[in-house]
Amino acid sequence: MVRVEFLGPIQKEPMQLEITNLSQLAVILQGDEEMREWLENSAVAVNDTLVSSKDVELKDGDRVALLPPVCGG
Repeated sequence: MVRVEFLGPIQKEPMQLEITNLSQLAVILQGDEEMREWLENSAVAVNDTLVSSKDVELKDGDRVALLPPVCGG
């Protein structure tokens, strides 16, 4: 299982999914109307490392975090 966490202002509980890459996660989250907007703008980290490809291989025990853009000062 892969743990998916939603950080910052994304108001969604963590999920446990049986997925093998980020493309599968994107398909699942596209089905959630609330998440569509966040998907376009969020960075993604796998095991605390930012990634830019949806082809990143995921394995049991991995942690995926969606990091939305934030304003700070």
